[in-house]
Amino acid sequence: MDLDLRKIRYFVAVAELLHFGRAAERLHIAQPVLSRQIRALEKDLGAPLFERDSHGVTLTAAGRQLLDDSRQLLAIADAARLRVRRAAGGPRRLVVGFRAGVVVTSALRAFGAAHPDVEALARRVEWDDQERLILDGTVDLAYVRRPIREQGLTLLPLFSEARVAMLPADHRLAGKPELALADLADEPRLRYADPRPGELPIRTIEEKFESVASGAGITLVPESVAEQYSRPDITYVPVPDAERDEVLLAWEASRRSPLITAFARLAPLADPARAEEP
Repeated sequence: MDLDLRKIRYFVAVAELLHFGRAAERLHIAQPVLSRQIRALEKDLGAPLFERDSHGVTLTAAGRQLLDDSRQLLAIADAARLRVRRAAGGPRRLVVGFRAGVVVTSALRAFGAAHPDVEALARRVEWDDQERLILDGTVDLAYVRRPIREQGLTLLPLFSEARVAMLPADHRLAGKPELALADLADEPRLRYADPRPGELPIRTIEEKFESVASGAGITLVPESVAEQYSRPDITYVPVPDAERDEVLLAWEASRRSPLITAFARLAPLADPARAEEP
């Protein structure tokens, strides 16, 4: 029995919304059609995926397992389509993702010199989409920062760097030569990776600037971010006892691309000044 990707997409919509009506609206199909497709998928798999009662819809243990597997399965399928379209479209291309503060210029130049027939492009990724953009093929590989969801990825550690406190320029601690984590214990922190209900997630360095400058909170950022991004109403102070920020190169684990292999070999050597020991 082969899994039908269309049914899997239908299942993911219901599993994420836990509501057949809203899932049908998202998918632009009639609700009875969606219900039939889910029943057919349950028959194909030989297991119930949802529990339906007067209180609503919940996932069974089998459904939770399928949801975990389906996201990666669909990402791989989408990535395959994208790579096929690229291959049919003409010149070879390598798209390299990078997080704010990570300089990829040396690696791209070195790769371009070794592969003049390949178009090498850079695209910034953020903390909340770095894994997805790799798995769905939007980027071929990326310089990422921890924390990262490792499932489906191959990770190559590159270097680590110190972190600094990002503070409003008029903050009481702004003039200090350095700070300890204990100095910041009572300071409100930006919750960009774990927003409260109703809060908008903070995704980019520019959004962090606005939040810190307005007094919403402070945050710790990698030293390279402080070196590359500045504003007169923001200041940075070293925090030597903060956990170091780790930069890794990541790509989709099942891919067997000679271009990815070539880039991964040269990346640790392309910018020795950044490749410090943890």
